[in-house]
Amino acid sequence: MTIDANIVIAYLAGEQSVTQTIISWRTQNTPLFLSSVAESEVLSFSKWTDEELLLTEQFLQENFTTIPFDRTLARFAAEIRRTTRMKFPDAAIAATAVFTHSAVVTRNVRDFKRIQGLQVITI
Repeated sequence: MTIDANIVIAYLAGEQSVTQTIISWRTQNTPLFLSSVAESEVLSFSKWTDEELLLTEQFLQENFTTIPFDRTLARFAAEIRRTTRMKFPDAAIAATAVFTHSAVVTRNVRDFKRIQGLQVITI
């Protein structure tokens, strides 16, 4: 599963359906991918205390495999943006899902549904 930033944020906010699903996937050893772009989105929250930021960084490192946004993903994302006019962060996350051959888990179903062949899961 490629996880969108909005799902990580919902988990951190303690939304029960999201936390239960993520915990279940972790228990089942389901691979959970996080685009480095989504990681940046999560960590950019300006109201983190130093301790909260450190705990969040640790949570991300322990629970997700971060997929670096490299040239290959940049080209996938550019193609997605050209054909769908999707915003860059979403295109980067979609490119990560395509690259990892995984579904994208998001609350932004409308934008991701425009990508043919991409499985979209919402919690």
